[in-house]
Amino acid sequence: MKPKLLQYLACPACGGEIHLRGVTERVGDGVSDEILEGELTCGLCLQSFPVTRGVPRFVDVRTIEHDKAATAENFGWQWQHFTQEDERYREQFLGWIRPVDQAFFADKVVLEGGCGKGRHTRLAAQWGARAVIGVDLSRAVDSAFAATRELENAHIIQADIYNLPLRPIFDYAFSVGVLHHLPDPRGGFIALAHKVQTGGHLSAWVYGAENNEWITRWVNPLREKWTSRIDQRTLLHLSKLPTVALYAATKLLYNPLNHSPRGQTLARHLFYNDYLSHLGSFGWREQHTIVFDHLVAPTAYYIRREEFESWWRDIGASDVVISWHNRNSWRGWGRINAQDERDGK
Repeated sequence: MKPKLLQYLACPACGGEIHLRGVTERVGDGVSDEILEGELTCGLCLQSFPVTRGVPRFVDVRTIEHDKAATAENFGWQWQHFTQEDERYREQFLGWIRPVDQAFFADKVVLEGGCGKGRHTRLAAQWGARAVIGVDLSRAVDSAFAATRELENAHIIQADIYNLPLRPIFDYAFSVGVLHHLPDPRGGFIALAHKVQTGGHLSAWVYGAENNEWITRWVNPLREKWTSRIDQRTLLHLSKLPTVALYAATKLLYNPLNHSPRGQTLARHLFYNDYLSHLGSFGWREQHTIVFDHLVAPTAYYIRREEFESWWRDIGASDVVISWHNRNSWRGWGRINAQDERDGK
């Protein structure tokens, strides 16, 4: 944890100012210090929070609801195992948050709701954000911390998205691939929006219900009743079987057809073409990650456009842009208004 993170923190219990009260392990040169072990304390209610292995911990996963704990456990294991980097992450990330581009991040204070292994936190920091705070409920925060610790403007905290220990001062917040795994996706979206200051912006990407009926009918029951409940290492090996089929299809069929002028007309009629042709640009390791990700989640909601649109109305956002991504998911972007604008005054 870098000491400059303190200016963005607030007690999740009472909203009080957070202070650094004890440090037992610190590394650095006095200018760019990193606190590895220590304690944070609220100046009002005196509640304390540990800093462990460089990450402030504002939640004890052992004390939260079962469904949230199970999701955190499974995804935490995933992002501690699949720690690879891929040069295509930049293009993939921008596809999820469009119309936001790389230049948009310059000098902004940014919040990521559900940072996983920290790949997007890292990109946002490299693209010139003044500060980026990545939040995750799971032990993936340890991977995210390792991936970003050398960046002076990147910070990682472990916290519950419904009870964020942050002040409402962010210029931009985004959540990619996380809200649909929450027990209450809309509630998580609203909680994230509440941390964006007036005039700031919010992005979200979620699974779409449209065109995914085959998943909700056939894959979801398998995931809910079996794959999300078995040992993660066992699932890791079992998931290689569908990955073989996916890899062969994308590399031998979808990718060649979509990169051939004559084949593109035929490719448009193939099952799930937009998404599978997109996956064809990735190698084995990333495709295995994606298959595992779909099978490991205890909770996954597929959201219709009209429901997603209602979320933005609920927070009174303006200039909202909602668009179809790979014909299987929704991405949204909007401006956060002052409270009187939200109330129509």
